[in-house]
Amino acid sequence: MIKKIQYYLYLLNVVIFHALNRWRFKSLGLTARIINPLRLNGTQFMSIGRNVVVQKYSWLFAGKFDDHEPELIIESGCAIGDFNHIVAIHKVHIGKNVLTANRVYISDNVHNYDDIQTPIMHQGVSFKGEVSIGDGTWIGENACVIGAKIGKNCVIGANAVVTNDIPDYCVAVGIPARVIKRFSKDTQQWEKVKV
Repeated sequence: MIKKIQYYLYLLNVVIFHALNRWRFKSLGLTARIINPLRLNGTQFMSIGRNVVVQKYSWLFAGKFDDHEPELIIESGCAIGDFNHIVAIHKVHIGKNVLTANRVYISDNVHNYDDIQTPIMHQGVSFKGEVSIGDGTWIGENACVIGAKIGKNCVIGANAVVTNDIPDYCVAVGIPARVIKRFSKDTQQWEKVKV
């Protein structure tokens, strides 16, 4: 009986969240949940799919810094961990069923630092490159993805910094992240990559 009540309360919370927030977003999947966010900036540029869960204290930011209209897309079935920070000034596209651990940073831009006479915080940001994360990928704790594309069904290790593209079916670790394993279609196994 208690489990049934908890389930109905959960459904009620999902419906209330959607009813109160759907008008704020470009699109918001019916069963999407953003639990106690730290900040949500530029929700009119965000598309959140069905069955997406964004855990506590995450910051989603889509900001217009130039002529491009920003897009922050999180497709269906994603689970975004606690304290994630996702920033789009052009485009960040997270595919279906992507899992991120806690404290993951994903951004398509970097802070400017060209003028040594001006504090970096006053120099603005520059677009680095579109970010796309392929379906089924897992991004480990404290990892950063900055202006790079990650293929589908990849594993990005904890604390990795991804600044270059990672192909499909790869395991990448380190700073900067490098591929250490690939799934072989021939052997149907994960194989180490020689460095």
